[in-house]
Amino acid sequence: MNHDSLDAFVDATKGRFSKGPTALVMAEDSVDLAATLNHHLKIGFATVAALCPAEIPLPPEFEATVHRVAYDVHADESLPNAVNKVIEAAPGAWFYYCYNAEYLLFPFCETRSVREMLAFHTEERRDAMLTYVIDLYASDLDKHGNAVDRASALLDRSGYYALGRGD
Repeated sequence: MNHDSLDAFVDATKGRFSKGPTALVMAEDSVDLAATLNHHLKIGFATVAALCPAEIPLPPEFEATVHRVAYDVHADESLPNAVNKVIEAAPGAWFYYCYNAEYLLFPFCETRSVREMLAFHTEERRDAMLTYVIDLYASDLDKHGNAVDRASALLDRSGYYALGRGD
């Protein structure tokens, strides 16, 4: 499902936002994009959208399940502008955003979906919930030039210290 702009995506999917949580994946490049999209589909997002520049293709296996939105993710304020636009289209709906190579984790995510987590929090009348967005780092950039190694990933325990990619 391809959309030429963020406005076109919002117009085409406005009714879907009430059917369940929506994940917005800002794809700055194609690094780990397929695994990121697969993860968010697998944990139960009703709508997954990949916002990416025209030169980044959506992996073919996601053409029927992920909305590809042509979007300049490198422009100033691109993330808040995109998120705010989608929120305006569906106030009260639950939205999540991340970048490619980032993964949403929450308590019991191995056995429960994001919809179940949201239902629990609604039933408990909780205004906040504990989640983590995990950004994985490769231990050896010579072996993993794209800085991602899901097989033996490292996490920062004291903050965000990502190294910029050379390209």
